[in-house]
Amino acid sequence: MSEPAAWSPEDFEAQLRALLEDRYHHRHPFNLRMHAGTLTQEEIRSWAANRYYYQTRIPIKDGLIVAKASDPDFRRSWVERIHDHDGREPGQGGLELWLVLAESVGLSRASVESFEEVLPGVRRACDAYVDFVASHDLLESVASSLTELYAARIMVDRIAAFENHYPWVGDSGLDYFRSRTTQARDDAQFGLEHVRAAAQTRAEQERCVAALGRKCEILWGLLDAVERAHARPSLSPHAQLRDEASEGGAMVVLPERAVKLGGSGPEILALCDGARSTREVARAVQARHPDAAGVWDEAHDFVDEMSRAGVLDFGE
Repeated sequence: MSEPAAWSPEDFEAQLRALLEDRYHHRHPFNLRMHAGTLTQEEIRSWAANRYYYQTRIPIKDGLIVAKASDPDFRRSWVERIHDHDGREPGQGGLELWLVLAESVGLSRASVESFEEVLPGVRRACDAYVDFVASHDLLESVASSLTELYAARIMVDRIAAFENHYPWVGDSGLDYFRSRTTQARDDAQFGLEHVRAAAQTRAEQERCVAALGRKCEILWGLLDAVERAHARPSLSPHAQLRDEASEGGAMVVLPERAVKLGGSGPEILALCDGARSTREVARAVQARHPDAAGVWDEAHDFVDEMSRAGVLDFGE
């Protein structure tokens, strides 16, 4: 059976743009709430701290893309993205502007740079992007970057949202968004032209569409993690917590199964009272075990696991 004919360059671009219209994170509930002005100050701060981890991964993946390219002209053009984020010297670039944003929303620069409150789901999503670029060819790696086709547009919406709804954020904190309205547009055009020219077969074009879809999934995963961290977990009405000493420990009994709880599980579950957010649960466990490593990640991951198992429900 012969391979389907390649899309025309115009139809190929239309496929990429249609995917973004449907799946880019401008449609994520967290971003919709941000632009509607309904996020709390704590949610804004949490997003800024966690998104910084993503920002630090961008020049790493761009370095991987440069290393894959054999064309000097391509490398000279793409390396500018690293300069845009890292700056040409300390105190410059997009990472510095993001730290200014973090300080403007009330965070300490040192705490953001330490990644101390980066959520495990955010870390996994951002690392997955670097892993994708490391393990795929130049064509798919560049195609995955084409979320920038929508980045300039979302930045315009974000600037307006912060100016209208979050006046407590200093004006200088918006400089990162302003810088990306032009950088993202120019970067996207270069990437799009490369992909349109390099993807000559239908199979190559479909690989590009799939790569862009994977990048959208990663961006959604980041926001999913931030959103869950601010939800307030509580025991499902269908679940009963039992301390079955004779059976070897605590467990949660559901209508059709039982979930055994090990380690700090019972302690974490007891803190899920519907009043605390997942972040507050994790902080409470940290406070009880200040010398234990990995408590922050463990608490968040446990709450996610119990949610998937039907043990916990989330309130607003």
